[in-house]
Amino acid sequence: MVLDALARLAEERVGHRFKGLPPDAADLTVGELAAQRRNLFTGGFTTPVLALSAERLEHNLAALETFAERHGLAFAPHGKTSMAPQLFHRQIERGAWGITLAVPHQVRVAREFGVERVFLANELVDAAALRWIAAEQDADPAFRFVCYVDSVRGVELMDAALEGASRPVDVVVELAAGEGARTGVRTEAECAAVADAVAGARALRLVGVAGYEGEVPQADPERVRAWLRRLVALAVDFDKAGRFTGLDEIVVSAGGSAWFDAVADVFAEVPELSAPVLKLLRSGAYVSHDDGHYERLTPFNRVPGEGGLEPAFRLWTQVVSRPSAEQAFTNAGKRDAAYDLDLPVARVVRRDGAERLATGIEVTGLSDQHAWLRTSSEADLEVGDWVGLGLSHPCTSFDKWLLIPVAEADGTVVDYIRTFF
Repeated sequence: MVLDALARLAEERVGHRFKGLPPDAADLTVGELAAQRRNLFTGGFTTPVLALSAERLEHNLAALETFAERHGLAFAPHGKTSMAPQLFHRQIERGAWGITLAVPHQVRVAREFGVERVFLANELVDAAALRWIAAEQDADPAFRFVCYVDSVRGVELMDAALEGASRPVDVVVELAAGEGARTGVRTEAECAAVADAVAGARALRLVGVAGYEGEVPQADPERVRAWLRRLVALAVDFDKAGRFTGLDEIVVSAGGSAWFDAVADVFAEVPELSAPVLKLLRSGAYVSHDDGHYERLTPFNRVPGEGGLEPAFRLWTQVVSRPSAEQAFTNAGKRDAAYDLDLPVARVVRRDGAERLATGIEVTGLSDQHAWLRTSSEADLEVGDWVGLGLSHPCTSFDKWLLIPVAEADGTVVDYIRTFF
């Protein structure tokens, strides 16, 4: 089933739905175009076009696989970043326990492509979605689904929606990262009340605790580790109270892309409980990394001996106007580039097959379909040049492109990644 679903992606026809692809490939399937191994720069691709580096993508996949193995962590990378089933399966092939997701539609995509284990790092109270989850569990005994709960009311809504389900839905109590943080239960006493509500529900099963340390207010190593120790202590207290009786494993989960070193350190302190502990890390942005937000925040900056990540995205855009010596415009804007955390960064310029650093070129703003460039006297830039932009925030980069070429260092396109947002 999985191989069939992935194979169907290669059978899609290339056409107007997919930005940046060669116009003369419109009659080909994605698989046929991939087999041609066209060059990104000379093979008819049009600007703007977003590409993933084949080598850097592979490097990043290996880096987190190694990190998780070294620290005894199970890994469920957050799939909301890419929403690309091909990447989900590459992550699973590299030992991932499963895939983390955020909303029901994303779970439907994962299930369509055969993902057997899903951790929903969010509350779920939508009755239609819950009934669908129950049907998936009934139809597939191998399907494992876990989601957050953070209120008695939410537990009641879930239980009502799941009436008649043959298998309970597994839930973890979400501990909030602090006052004013995002979702989650604010106090340990309230966590116990939510856990009691789960115990009284017919269609739910409490399997652990979880949260997201990236929401810790004024996060620094000390505050993040203190919150993670609260999360571990909550699991210990629940276990002592007999809340996990009968489980084959207890889930303790945290971990975005900014603090997975702290998660590894604190989860190493988890004591022996009444059942084996599934220490589940959920980082997602690592898959492509970036040239901005996560470049600054990656834990590998603090623990360089543990490895490193490389920015795998390059948005190729073309200079269409050079109205003055201080200004230029390219043909990629908000429709094409992430801009919610940082503006794109000019990295390289290509002209006549030669590539050089984008010295003296700065992106100062984005319109819908233009990047505004400020150019200094050092800038060598002409109309027609291709400018390679580095992007910040993978989650809002992937979602602007339905089909993304994967290119080797010499520009040879070896694959295409299909996204589902």
